[in-house]
Amino acid sequence: MNKSIILHVIGWILTLEALFMALPGIVAIIYQEKSGYSFFITMLICLVIGLPLVIKKPKSHIFFAKEGFISVALGWIILSIMGAIPFFISGEIPSYIDALFEVISGFTTTGSSILSDVEALSYCMLFWRSFTHWIGGMGILVFILAIMPMAGGETMHIMRAESPGPAVEKFVPRMRTSASLLYLIYLVMTLVQILLLYFGGMPLFDALTISFGSAGTGGFAIKNSSLADYTPYQQNVTTIFMFLFGVNFNIYYLILFRKVKAAIKSEELRAYFLIVIASIGLIALNLGGIKNFLPSIHHAAFQVSSIITTTGYATVDFNQWPTFSKIILVWLMFIGACAGSTGGGIKVSRIVILIKTIRKEMSYLIHKRSIKVLKFDGKKIEHETMRSINVFFVSYLMIFATSVLCVSLDNFDFTTSFTAVAATMNNVGPGLEVVGPIGNFGKFSTLSKFVMMFDMLCGRLEVFPMLLLFNPRNWRK
Repeated sequence: MNKSIILHVIGWILTLEALFMALPGIVAIIYQEKSGYSFFITMLICLVIGLPLVIKKPKSHIFFAKEGFISVALGWIILSIMGAIPFFISGEIPSYIDALFEVISGFTTTGSSILSDVEALSYCMLFWRSFTHWIGGMGILVFILAIMPMAGGETMHIMRAESPGPAVEKFVPRMRTSASLLYLIYLVMTLVQILLLYFGGMPLFDALTISFGSAGTGGFAIKNSSLADYTPYQQNVTTIFMFLFGVNFNIYYLILFRKVKAAIKSEELRAYFLIVIASIGLIALNLGGIKNFLPSIHHAAFQVSSIITTTGYATVDFNQWPTFSKIILVWLMFIGACAGSTGGGIKVSRIVILIKTIRKEMSYLIHKRSIKVLKFDGKKIEHETMRSINVFFVSYLMIFATSVLCVSLDNFDFTTSFTAVAATMNNVGPGLEVVGPIGNFGKFSTLSKFVMMFDMLCGRLEVFPMLLLFNPRNWRK
């Protein structure tokens, strides 16, 4: 294993995290908050550890799959360990375990919180809490690829390990250019939402933090009522952008380079649209019936966009909705957004391919001699892709079932335990009952919190980087 390149990458992560922490530090200065000192202390720690690792050049820049997956898994863990320090040393989250849970939830764009009173946090802490969503949405390693060329290395392994979905393709021949394009699209979309919210009457601080959460599909709100107290216009803008950030970023690349027909032909995009529209319609009918169908669409559209993209914002306490509507939301938690988006969940493309596989198997049972080639977006689905999806699905279910079993030791009701794991592993945020939109995860035991922290990282990194990290064979020379 090329340990020197892994340490080099971790050095870059720590250095960049120090630079990112300058922003909440500036917010603390603007609002004259004493708790801002915690960011400057953490910045110093990050730089003391990170800069020597960056300065010391690795013996080899070669990256294979093992180095890629382990760099990503280790990088996210260290990023979170350091990111939790400001919450802890400032005393705003007295327990380091709770601070770690909160920041892992932030970086993985989950949005599950241990806080019962979000508004008690200082402005700088609220900013950092939401900014972790934006950092984690596209991925810190993707950002590093955009600024740090690794000559001679197979950096695609990093991209695949960190980017959500069954496959990652390069937009252009150079991986560095692909990463730069991703972040450019991401940044522009975030800025557009900020401007629309700000000019729609929302305070600038609120517009920034809500846009960070929408872009990263994270869902940390700065009010205890989430987005319930904002205007319908502001809620509708957020609905639209949550939906847009749940779309595969390849689609935006195609549109940017005037390949609109190819974008429209995307099977995943069409399935995503269909699932969202059908869910909104069914929930609106269930909430208001035919007479009050239109008034119900507003909240139905917001919550469907929020849950399928795994953002987790709320305009209402959907814990009080009819069972039929809540079941649809739970389904959407598992389906998730598109591959190549900032959203979590199993991903729409995997669901589409699994349905096609079932149809093929049913056809084979009746017509034994028939040969049917599975296609996705007009291309043949390779055996390697099918194998990886099947292995992912089995691994996902095993981790999920084990996690529910562990969390059940806290003796909460089944709905709470089940949806708590579903919300964390799918990076959604809120679940139902105790962990509903007006609840929190603070009542769980330390064991359950560690289980759900692992689930959040597994969900964001698509399971395998975290599993490979704990395989002793990968650390042998």
